[in-house]
Amino acid sequence: MPEDISTDRPLFGGAISSTFPVRFQDVSNIRQVPDHQEVFADPSRDESLVFELLDLKPDINDNESAVWFLQDLANEQDAQGFTLVDQSVVVEVPIGDSSALVTTAIGQMGISKGRQGREAQNVVRVYLANLRLKNAGTDVLVVAHEPILISPLSESASAVGPGLLPAVQSGFLPMSEVFKVAVSSFKVNDWSLFGGSGN
Repeated sequence: MPEDISTDRPLFGGAISSTFPVRFQDVSNIRQVPDHQEVFADPSRDESLVFELLDLKPDINDNESAVWFLQDLANEQDAQGFTLVDQSVVVEVPIGDSSALVTTAIGQMGISKGRQGREAQNVVRVYLANLRLKNAGTDVLVVAHEPILISPLSESASAVGPGLLPAVQSGFLPMSEVFKVAVSSFKVNDWSLFGGSGN
C-alpha cells in the first residue's frame, strides 16, 4: 500500500506555504499557469489542488463568499448539475501577525476536461476555502478537485480508468483531508507579495 507523505510546500516563490502530499506535482512544470495561481495535480487519480490570489471582492458578504466563489467556478467551467453539498460559517483564523476570515463550501458538478463535450463529463466534488486577507486586499482561494465518477469517454479514463477507487482503499489521504490540511497549514511568509505590510 503506498504511503501518502505530506510536506510543507513553497507557493508563489516561497511568499506563502502550505502542507499537502508529495504525490501532487507542480503543473507549471508541464504547462503554463497564470501568475496569480499555483496548481498541483496527481495525474494518476485526476485530483488537483489550486491556490489562487484574487483582488478582494468587498461587495460579497463574508458568510457567503466561499459559496459565491464555488458557484462562480461552476459557471466558469460550464459545469452541469451543480449541487451545494456543504458550507461553513465564517471563522477568524490567525495568520502570522494578522488574521483571515475563512469560509468553506463543498459542491458537486459535472465537468468536461479541456475541449471535450458534455458526453465526456466527469462528476467532480469540489472543496473551496476562501481566506479573506482584508488587510492585504486579497481573497485567497484554496480549491481541491476530487473526481467521484470518471466517464469512460473522458481523457482522464486512460490515466485513471473509468469509475474510481476511493483514495482510502488505495492507501491515499482522501481529498477532504488533503484540503483540510492544506487550508489549516496555510502560511504567509512574506506579506510584500500583496504589495503591503499586511499588518
